Amino acid sequence: MNKTSRFPSQKEALWCAGALALWLLVTALFIGFRPEHIFMALLIFCLFFFFGATRRLVVALVPFLIFAISYDWMNIVPNYTVNPVDVRGLYETEKSLFGITDSGALLTPNEFFALHHCAFMDFMAGIFYLCWVPLPVIFGLWLYFTGKRNAYLHFAMVFLLVNLIGFTFYYIHPAAPPWYVAGYGFEAITGTPGSVAGLGAFDDMTGLGIFNALYARNSNVFAALPSLHSAYTLVAFIYACRSRSSLFWRLLLAVVTLGIWFTAVYTSHHYIIDVTGGIACAIAGFLLFEYVLMKIPSFSRFVSRYTTFIS
Repeated sequence: MNKTSRFPSQKEALWCAGALALWLLVTALFIGFRPEHIFMALLIFCLFFFFGATRRLVVALVPFLIFAISYDWMNIVPNYTVNPVDVRGLYETEKSLFGITDSGALLTPNEFFALHHCAFMDFMAGIFYLCWVPLPVIFGLWLYFTGKRNAYLHFAMVFLLVNLIGFTFYYIHPAAPPWYVAGYGFEAITGTPGSVAGLGAFDDMTGLGIFNALYARNSNVFAALPSLHSAYTLVAFIYACRSRSSLFWRLLLAVVTLGIWFTAVYTSHHYIIDVTGGIACAIAGFLLFEYVLMKIPSFSRFVSRYTTFIS
């Protein structure tokens, strides 16, 4: 690959143009364009084609781009069309394992927090949940721009792998979140709109409407198990420790990770079972990448060449 010249080689240009064309074609045919699709395509095109430094950055960000596209493309074949949705079973299991007795009634932790919440925790819940993707991405960029390119690439590829594991499980075992049971009962109704659930308190408090805008666009609500919200900052924390990043990063990621785990349950977006599943995904993705895939010579050489290019 041509790292130093301003413009890409013909082969690089064809690869980038072909990938962009394929992405836009599939999106247009099966999902429909949104303004951000056009914006991102133009941004990637400009960054890749006109500057060597930004071309390396685009290549470095490919794992995150694949994650975003994969998440979007799950709308092509919704998981609830592949397997039955678990609504009651997950709810009853959560209650049997983690139920809390309140005023003589056995409640799930979500139901308990829906009855017992406070303004401070409502506010902090919003702050924590705003970090679930931005903070890991910022951490990754920090690794990249401080020259820790090998650590960055390992983190980015594990981040992608964890998502692919989670997405696969969404299709194997579609599951309803706690707020769905509270609002719709135990029947799986396809096409149900997303809900801010307990995060609505943050929107009401701040007047920003962030979560209302975000969850209004969630076209598939039956993707609760595992909670990938609970996995992202954990993966970042693992690589903050592994790369011997500053105490600031390790403490920040540790606090936010614990905060997201609590918030997921507190706001009725996930069961404790979902959070546990997300933690398992993060650990499984890390172990699979570092101790299985990296032991395969051809894969290890690919990662080494990838690191060399973005360095």
